[in-house]
Amino acid sequence: MEISSKIRYIGADDLSIDLFESQYVVPEGMSYNSYVILDDKIAVMDTADARVAAQWKQQLADTLSGRTPDYLVCHHMEPDHAALIAEAMALWPGMTLVCSAAAAKMLPNFFDGASFEGRLQLVKEGDVLELGNHTLHFVAAPMVHWPEVMMSYESAEHVLFAADGFGKFGAIAKEEYNADGTLADWACEARRYYFNICGKYGAQVQNVLKKAAALQIDTICPLHGPVLRGQDLAEALRLYDIWSRYEAENEGVLVAFASIHGGTKAAAEKVAEVLRSQGAPKVVVSDLSRDDMAEVIEDAFRYPRLVCCAASYDANVFPPMYDFLHHLLIKGFQKRRVALLENGSWAPSAGKTMRGLLEQMKDITIVDPMVTIRSRMKEGDIPAIEEMCRALLA
Repeated sequence: MEISSKIRYIGADDLSIDLFESQYVVPEGMSYNSYVILDDKIAVMDTADARVAAQWKQQLADTLSGRTPDYLVCHHMEPDHAALIAEAMALWPGMTLVCSAAAAKMLPNFFDGASFEGRLQLVKEGDVLELGNHTLHFVAAPMVHWPEVMMSYESAEHVLFAADGFGKFGAIAKEEYNADGTLADWACEARRYYFNICGKYGAQVQNVLKKAAALQIDTICPLHGPVLRGQDLAEALRLYDIWSRYEAENEGVLVAFASIHGGTKAAAEKVAEVLRSQGAPKVVVSDLSRDDMAEVIEDAFRYPRLVCCAASYDANVFPPMYDFLHHLLIKGFQKRRVALLENGSWAPSAGKTMRGLLEQMKDITIVDPMVTIRSRMKEGDIPAIEEMCRALLA
């Protein structure tokens, strides 16, 4: 794949992977992106995951056509992008590894026994790497989403090599396009990717966006997902600004429930019915015991309002709800209105636990009243549910 006549794509799709990072379901596979800049000097931009090592090495060799690369630029040390550094350095003994000082400290963690002595060029914010007609300007991007991350901006063709920024789940071969050439649905899997991988680091993403605003960027080359240009690029920048400020992207309510024997599920479905009748423009209902947790987290960040419905369990809360709220806590969930419904047959405890977790989060408004049902929702519980929904939508 050509990004341009001098910038080539040498990444690879992985269609056999079931869980990315051993936790995120990827039914459409995953791409591990890598690029080469061909100039007076040649720069290889990241390697790939060991799962696609053979394909990556073959594509690199084909692109080089017998030439020797001068630099291997490591933007991010995570193994899905850096697993092949030692092999590449062994293949081309004259090649220099370019990375941040923080990345250099991590090299022994991943490549025990490999020596990079005399072959490292450490770069920091504002440093440049001259390749001939192309020049790389390095942009520090710490905690997007590891501390050593760098991005680089190629100023001749206005290309941002964005590390894990602007990535998405899914293989590139699986991407669908509109008639005008724009991506058919970049946002769906990019949103799930962002909130589950970078979601905690909104402030750091905002810092990078401010730096990007000062640059003319015509192309974004991420380490996962399709290359972004034109309308796709503009839309990605717009959404990243919303996401990293923890603002709601769309009006709506997520009703997330954790039900043991079906009583709480029935109550959650009633909550959704009432919300729709009261004018909620969109209501999404998710079963925390069965639905993809990463997708439910995505929806929690997508909408401004959340209802948590859970059964009591061991004087606490049914574990799927605890897991959900714990995930939101560690991902920096904030700026939302939340309503609570608990179920308990003899000693309801779910509400107290849910409230305790939510109170640890920033700028969360827990609306009253909390609704308590006993085993099964009764007709007499409906007025309290209606009151809770009105308070949530206010």
